[in-house]
Amino acid sequence: MDKVKYGVIGLGFFGEKHSEVLSDMPGVELAAICTRRSHRLKEIAERFKVPKSYTNYKDLLADKEIDAVSITTHVDDHLQPTIDALKAGKHVFLEKPMAGSTEDCDAIIEVVNSAKGKFMVGHICRFDPRVSLAKEAIQQGRIGKIVSMHATKNLPSNISAEVLDKISPLMGDGIHDTDIMLWFTGSKIKTVYAQNVRIRNFKNPDIGWAMYRFESDAVGVIETVWYLPENTPFTIDARMEIIGTKGAIYIDCANAGLTINDSAGIHKPDTCYWPNLFGKRIGVLRNELSYFIECINTGKVPDVITPEESRMAVEVMCKAEQSAASGKIVKL
Repeated sequence: MDKVKYGVIGLGFFGEKHSEVLSDMPGVELAAICTRRSHRLKEIAERFKVPKSYTNYKDLLADKEIDAVSITTHVDDHLQPTIDALKAGKHVFLEKPMAGSTEDCDAIIEVVNSAKGKFMVGHICRFDPRVSLAKEAIQQGRIGKIVSMHATKNLPSNISAEVLDKISPLMGDGIHDTDIMLWFTGSKIKTVYAQNVRIRNFKNPDIGWAMYRFESDAVGVIETVWYLPENTPFTIDARMEIIGTKGAIYIDCANAGLTINDSAGIHKPDTCYWPNLFGKRIGVLRNELSYFIECINTGKVPDVITPEESRMAVEVMCKAEQSAASGKIVKL
């Protein structure tokens, strides 16, 4: 096809970022957007000159000109729009987590298996060169067998305050590092033990930790502290240590490589995930969406992340939440 005509369903933070990337991506036309909030719809449509706007996603899916959609709604609103989009014959990019439960994941996968459109869940970290180069080194056997992993995905308290009523630290960010650990080891998780810490009066706790035992005998720990000081200079503290029998890998995604010291203090802006370069959004999100568009154009089934792998990450996080609530080790 000359251009993939693309729609975005859901215009929160990630929906806006998708719109920014897609609006100037070669071979793509951002042709439609959808949200129930009319003022937000008008704002994004005018900003990116989107020709079609919808307040009901079903009307967007009924538009035969739309080839593909990004579903960037709240995780509790993933299931039905995804199923409806696949049944409408659209190519579907679904932001992570795939769904809020394994049952919903299974329902999506059942439809994926009979759908004609391509389907992919947005596990953005797999498209980060720092992470993918680590995966390559592991596959080459350069650190031997993985025996231990420790990861952090920590946020300042003022940023997390915007999302803690919507999603927990474990499901929101811990799922990233869980997926990476599963990817790196190529092993399933046998048991999980998790703990939460509540500081503020949000729907979800401020802190979540989880420890995994893999079938390969490796151990993994994920740390999601969404209560860093508000004056923390960086947006996210994301690091991972992978220890093998012959070596080690250290991934530092917290160091942006740029520090700005102005009258308001010290800042370390994002230079990797979706930075702005001469008015365009570049970075890892663009890598990810470009890969999905390439799969559409070539007919390739997306395999950097499969639906089954996305489901596994959700299952582990659900078990972690179960462990944190009970205080007990949970088997998968």
